[in-house]
Amino acid sequence: MTRQRLERHQVWVYLVAILAGLALGGGAPGVAGPFEAVLWPLLGLLLYATFTQVPLTHLPDAFRDRRFLGAVLVGNFVLVPLAVWGLLAFLPDDPAIRLGVALVLLVPCTDWYITFTHLGGGDARRAIAATPVNLLAQLGMLPVYLWLFMGDAFLELLAADRIALVVVTLIALPLLGAWLTERWAERSRRGARMVGRIGWLPVPLLGLVVFLVAASQVQAVVGALPVLGQVLGVFVAFLVVAALIGLLLGRLLRLPVRSARALIFSLGTRNSFVVLPLALALAPAWQTATVVIVFQSLVELFGMVGYLWIVPRFLAPASRPGAR
Repeated sequence: MTRQRLERHQVWVYLVAILAGLALGGGAPGVAGPFEAVLWPLLGLLLYATFTQVPLTHLPDAFRDRRFLGAVLVGNFVLVPLAVWGLLAFLPDDPAIRLGVALVLLVPCTDWYITFTHLGGGDARRAIAATPVNLLAQLGMLPVYLWLFMGDAFLELLAADRIALVVVTLIALPLLGAWLTERWAERSRRGARMVGRIGWLPVPLLGLVVFLVAASQVQAVVGALPVLGQVLGVFVAFLVVAALIGLLLGRLLRLPVRSARALIFSLGTRNSFVVLPLALALAPAWQTATVVIVFQSLVELFGMVGYLWIVPRFLAPASRPGAR
């Protein structure tokens, strides 16, 4: 088993984990409390492991290709938010569902985006270079988008006691730890080997996390079932719209074909594991947001299977004029 093979088939890991979690949580409701206690440190470890695979110490590399970086930033932080705003109109008038959809669709992916870019024949080097910029930009822009989209409801969320604690302990500290680890890896072969080994962890850790979430949130999942079909339609529509935005933006800026593919995968993949702790920290009335976020991850992974077939053949084929 290679890392690439594991990452390519990760959708089945998560599907089995979710089904197993639902079965266990439904049959033994008492596991919810202990599982929630274990979930938080696992989330911190997952974020740390994932952040170590983002080249945080090579931020200036992203600015070497300003045309590609500009396309990524305009696509992810101007055009995609506009698309999300439009898609929210097709959702039920339930603040928890709308929050979950907004949370997960507004932040671009920083982990399996690179894997799928590589598998789809995109420029993985440029994808890697742009990833730390995407990560830092989304952390700064997400509160702005949520305030614009949700208004007073978002201000109420900020008042939750656990939000600040989650941001510090599960996002800021793992981010700092990953940066320090990468600095060590640049100076030490042992550190470089350690970062390589850590690269194996995100898939099994995320599988364990979604298992624990499914097992501890069974009631929220059951409650969300009547609307998940409608949410599914929005998530599928997002994948289509994101691909079209990438196609048009890539052609408008005359990006090389491999860069255009990387752009499309950047717009189509979202950063569910970063916003998941925020949803979990909210009051029980907002539990449906957690279900929506996990559900989007599964829809997206199946969607990426479609992207791997469609993007190189139809949206950014190697035979188009100017491709290289």
